[in-house]
Amino acid sequence: MSSNLEKKLVEPAVRFGYSFPAIRGIQANREYYVSMCPMRMIPKIFLFTSEELPAEMRSQRRLNRSRLPEIANYIANNKDDYVLSAITASIDGEVKFSALSETGSASRIGTLNVSMEARFIINDGQHRRAAIEKALAERIELGEESIAVVFFLDPGLERCQQMFADLNRYAIRPSTSIGILYDHRDAHALLSKRLIKDSKNFTNLVEPEKNTLSARSRRLFTLSAIYGATNDLLAGLVKENTETLIKIAGQFWEEIAKRIKEWKLIHDGKITAGEVRQEYIHSHGVVLQSLGKVGNFLLLTDRKNWKPKLRGLSGIDWRKNQPLWEGRALIGGRVSKAKQNVVLTTNAIKQALKLPLTPEEQKAEDAFKRN
Repeated sequence: MSSNLEKKLVEPAVRFGYSFPAIRGIQANREYYVSMCPMRMIPKIFLFTSEELPAEMRSQRRLNRSRLPEIANYIANNKDDYVLSAITASIDGEVKFSALSETGSASRIGTLNVSMEARFIINDGQHRRAAIEKALAERIELGEESIAVVFFLDPGLERCQQMFADLNRYAIRPSTSIGILYDHRDAHALLSKRLIKDSKNFTNLVEPEKNTLSARSRRLFTLSAIYGATNDLLAGLVKENTETLIKIAGQFWEEIAKRIKEWKLIHDGKITAGEVRQEYIHSHGVVLQSLGKVGNFLLLTDRKNWKPKLRGLSGIDWRKNQPLWEGRALIGGRVSKAKQNVVLTTNAIKQALKLPLTPEEQKAEDAFKRN
């Protein structure tokens, strides 16, 4: 390696501009370069210059500043455990690549020299760039760490816009369930996974990857539904430690399983999960979340005597064709997990258990009955 590559990753050259140690590649018969850039240089190199332009004149979507605190906090609060994918940018200006050798693999390794007058246009990663700047204000030491940058040569606005479209064309956000499954940082995710592992009522019945279940699936619940419902169940129990919360959640769902006979029939092999999901509503996320809210109400109002108050669940007809669920858990016969539907489903369960409604719940119930 040359001595230039042993120096800091990015430094302004004395006469020419910026020098990046880089690897040269080819895509679609065009050269591009992969480099590393110190975090401290990111806000200085990549500037926002087109936010006020109309959409057709920009090469990027408008920055959504409401996303920045979450990303910045993630970087700053996980200093030893964060991961950031590469920023993709186009260079509009004079560029020269100096390879270590004219032949062999070393011809792809060298220094990318960029004119000081050149503009760096972000094609993908503007929120990462803004979040890095925000995180640096809190933890200046992050400036010595680096992020990968992929540089393309800028052939004009039309090509930059096409690059943005292409880079995002096949981007698919992972399901909520698999995000929970792979999250080892979120305490709620860890609790939900422990709960499922320890509870016989969930054994082999929870789909860990998908947010929806096919008609042929042998699973009854999704991980995301159990996660959301359990979070609602335990809301406000801030003084309890993790083991206690797992115990409370386990006891609650065990009590629910006693009151819903179809869950037991699945365990006994007398009915399939697919048949239950098709005919009944109690395994769907909207009902699980509503059950969690009912349980939370009981835990906060009568911690020592909540179990007997769930007996009324056995008398609820959970079949989808019952008029009770239309407009609450169902809209036009289809399951809906909108916030209003969760509230109205919670109301139906509370009324069956002869539990009082909160002012908000009563307001929603009155509006529902008027309509």
